[in-house]
Parts: sequence; C-alpha cells; structure tokens
Amino acid sequence: MPAISFQSPRPLALDLKMRNISLLNKPHIDVQLNRTEGIYGEYITSFVTLDQIEGMVHISAKHDTKFDDIEIAFVGITKTFVDRLSAAPTLSGRAEATHRFLRLIQPMNPDLFPTPRILEAGRTYSFPFTFVVPDRLLPRACPHRVRNDHIREQHLQLPPSLGEAELSGYGGKLLDDLAPEMAKITYAVRVTISRTKEREDDDIETIIAEKSRKIRIKPSFDEHPPLSINPAEDEYSLRTEKSVRRGLLRPKTGRLVMESAQPRALMLPHRNPDPMVTTMLRVNLRFDPVDEAQEPPKLCNLVSKMKVTTFFASAPRHVVPVRANTQMDFSQGFHAQTVPLAQRCVSNIAWMRHTPSSRNSSTSTTPEPSSPIERRDSALSNGSASLDLTHQASASSAYSEDRCATYHTAHVLVPISLPPTKNFVPTFHTCLISRVYAISLHLSLASSKASPSQTLSLRVPIQIAQEGSPAHEHARRMSMRMEEAGWEVDEVFEPRRMTVVGEEVLGRNEALGGSGGEQPPGYEVFGGAAGVPGYTRNVGFGVMVVG
Repeated sequence: MPAISFQSPRPLALDLKMRNISLLNKPHIDVQLNRTEGIYGEYITSFVTLDQIEGMVHISAKHDTKFDDIEIAFVGITKTFVDRLSAAPTLSGRAEATHRFLRLIQPMNPDLFPTPRILEAGRTYSFPFTFVVPDRLLPRACPHRVRNDHIREQHLQLPPSLGEAELSGYGGKLLDDLAPEMAKITYAVRVTISRTKEREDDDIETIIAEKSRKIRIKPSFDEHPPLSINPAEDEYSLRTEKSVRRGLLRPKTGRLVMESAQPRALMLPHRNPDPMVTTMLRVNLRFDPVDEAQEPPKLCNLVSKMKVTTFFASAPRHVVPVRANTQMDFSQGFHAQTVPLAQRCVSNIAWMRHTPSSRNSSTSTTPEPSSPIERRDSALSNGSASLDLTHQASASSAYSEDRCATYHTAHVLVPISLPPTKNFVPTFHTCLISRVYAISLHLSLASSKASPSQTLSLRVPIQIAQEGSPAHEHARRMSMRMEEAGWEVDEVFEPRRMTVVGEEVLGRNEALGGSGGEQPPGYEVFGGAAGVPGYTRNVGFGVMVVG
C-alpha cells in the first residue's frame, strides 16, 4: 500500500511572500475623476452620451522604476459564460466569451514624461485625460455576420453598464439591475505602465503596473418601432379568449376576448427624474354571448407584472434572441425575473352593448349601455392622446351573426410605472448580451361557489428608452437637418426625362382651363426650330416642361 504524503505549506507561504514583495515594488496608480456627483441623484458617478470624462492620473513609486510607455484608455468590455449541462460528460462544461467593443486612447504629451524614462522614488507624476462618451461604436466592433442591417445597427449602439453591483444604485443605496452572473458589461478608465524588452527574434512588452477605475455609463436609447410578433411563437401573447361559464357543470354563456398592443416606451429621463416613470397600456375586452339574454361576466382584479429577460451567449449572434432558440443551442442562455407592478380592481368597469340596429343606424352609432350604471370617464385617459380610444377587440372564434349578432365591449387603461426598488436599464441588443421587457397581465373573473375562478393572461412587449443629454439632443437634431438638406439637394439635381407628348393629350390645357383655350399666365405654345408639338415654355423663367 503506497504511503500517503502531505505537501508542506511552506512553498505556498513563500509564493505569497514573493507576490506581496512584487506588488509593493510596483508603482502606485491613482485615477481621479473631476466630476464625482452622479446623475439620477445617486452617489455613483455616471455619464451619459456625449458627456466628457475628465480627470487626472497620479503615479508614484517607492523605488526607481524604468518604463517605456504609459497608456490611458477608456475601454468597454462584455463578459459572458454559458454552462452546458448534459448527460454526456464530454458535452458538459462552461464556455466563456470576452468582447472588447470600445477602446479610446488618450494622446499623451511627451513633455510630461521624465527624461530618461525613469519613475523616481518619492516623486508623483500627474497626467490629465479627457474622453467623450461616444454615440455609436465603430463598425469593427461588430465584424461578424448578421441577418440584416437593422441588427447591425443595434449591435453598434453603445450598451449600458450591466451586472456591476457596486455601480448600480440610486438615492444613496445599491439597487439590483436584474442582471445574472453570466452577463456583465463594464466600462473603465484603464492605466497601463509597460516596458519593452528587445530580443533578437521579437520584442516583448511587459506590464509593470496596471489600474482600472470603473465608470457607470447610461447611453441614450431612442424608442424603436413596435415589434413584429409571430403568432406561432410563444414569446409574446397579445390576444387570448376563453369560454365563460356560470357554474362548473352549467353550459357556456359566451366567449370572452382580451387583447392589447405594445404601448409607448418607458422613457428614463436624463437628469432629475420625475417621481415615477410611467406609460399607459390599453386592454380591450369583448364578450360574445351565446344568445341575447346572456350578460357580460363580472370582472374582479387585473394584476400587472414586468418580466425582465436577459439573453447571453458565448458566440456572436446574427439574429435577435428568443427563448425558443436557446433550447437547442448550447452557446446561448437566458435569465428571466418577474417584478410585481400593481393590482387593481376592475369590477366597476362599464360594458357597452352593440346591436345590429346601433351598428347599422345612420343617425347614431353610439352603443347602448348593457347595464344601468353610467360609464365613467377615466382620469387616466387625460393626456393619453396616443391611445386609440375607438379601437375594439375583434370577434371571437365562436361569434356568428346568424346565431347572435349582439356583443359587448369594454376597455381598461392600465398605468405602467417602474418601481423605484430596482435599477432598470434600457432595452438593448449587443453581439453577446440582450435585455428585453414584457408586461404580464392577468385578468380574473368574479368567482362564486357555483363557478370557479377563471383567468385570462396576456404578455405584451414593452421598451425602456433613455433620454440623451441636451448636447446629444442638439447634435441629433442638427444631424437630422443636415440629412434632410442633403435629400433636398439630391432631389434638385435629380435628372428629368423629357418625352414627346402624344396626339391624344394635345389641347388638354384648353379643355382643363375652361377659359376659351387660353394658356396659363406666363406660358405660350411654341413650335421651335424642331417644330415639335406639345411643348410649352415659361416666358418668365425660360424653363421648358412637358405640356
């Protein structure tokens, strides 16, 4: 039986001592920012699009240290990992990915470097730096293949900071940004002191000391058009319908339809936000009874929740990620978390009764109330001009005018507000990480002993956008004006095609003018040297056009 040997801890302790000695001999780097206050009232220093990141780098050494170069850079890095769990041990494991999508280098003034390039002991060297948070990334940040240009544009937009617990806060306390450990986006000012050793075959660059100062970035994000949803996929559900019963063993009284559409985006303000970031969502209801005698069901509560989904991958993606694609692709994964929003009672909602006479009447199209309770104007509809208050839910699958042409409609305006207990980032898509949001709505019907509770559910996509700084908004407006001016110039110099007019349109000016064949003011018919009929000439400007 072989003897069991124990390794002495002395080599490990010796390694730790040598490491501590090497760290003590390295130069000390201190990165200071000129602006220490944060936006949104938090104690964390944050920057938005086109903000200037200014500060100083102070370097000191305990011993004389030779160096060749000092680099100050503003970098953005994405890190992800995906755990592959499989019954086969060869397929299991962890796949990691790192993507440096941003690297801005500060030009250094050679006069600030000591001559010779030696950091003297006991002396502090200071180097200023200035960076501007870019609006977009360079095309080389997304070199892989994508399905279309729209996805490329999304990948080239600067993503927000994500997954850094010490940089996610508001109001003097840390808040959860709902990011998993598998996805992280980090921005930092990185200082590197290096020395190059010359060799016969190649030069080797050695890093003497390195220091990073993490920074929170909140880039601006515009509101994108509503998503094109495929009904065959279960990612979102904008419409649902269910049969309604008065009791468990009783026949059906009709079919209830619940549908909605993607609301306007939740806009995060630039600075000094309002108490609540709110948007409005409209839910349309329709009840198709089996006969004229059936009344709409009594509603109970409407519960709203926000589902936050973070997609991550270990390989670049060429399409917008969906949950269905992550099941068979081991290089992708997602993390979903639900945040409760509100619960409101909708038992007093007023139904509208629609009959064939009210729909076909030429004098009035106002539906009749289905109950003696008068319909009340919702205070939530004030200022909601973007909502289509005239839209109604379409008929259910069981609706038939031959059997019962009467139906009932109603709508509910649901305010969506972001809770202040979480730190929400805008909706974004990068090569490796994506963040999307959806609103889950659960409508419950009033229940009794004879009829069990019934629930209808929807999952509606919603966007979170981010306002830009005043400088960014001004630059964007100027860019749009220059683009429009370019279109106008191109339109002026666009070539015109001159053709001979046929005999069938000759004399049309006299027919349309109605003034005895007189030409419009400033025009006269001419034959010219070529004798081509059908042309008119503007006498005032000398422009020839087709008559």
